[in-house]
Amino acid sequence: MAEKKPATTTTTVKATPTTSLFDKQNLWLMLLGVGIIALGMLLMVGGRSADPNTFNYDEVYSTRRITIAPILIIIGLGIEIYAIFKKPKTK
Repeated sequence: MAEKKPATTTTTVKATPTTSLFDKQNLWLMLLGVGIIALGMLLMVGGRSADPNTFNYDEVYSTRRITIAPILIIIGLGIEIYAIFKKPKTK
């Protein structure tokens, strides 16, 4: 008996040029937003205390940690949202 080979079908897929979702300006804005968020996080981080057994109220609740750092993080998140929703320029 002769063996039958299964029928094979070939499909051709045409390559379409892909375009990026984000433009170069969008990527720079995203990078700027990440940098500002990182700066806010670094400002919120505290240094070591000289004596870990004592609580330094002024160091923990400083203006830098309670006000400036969260504002920078929110600004960075706003820049990220703007960079994602900004439409790239069409030619």
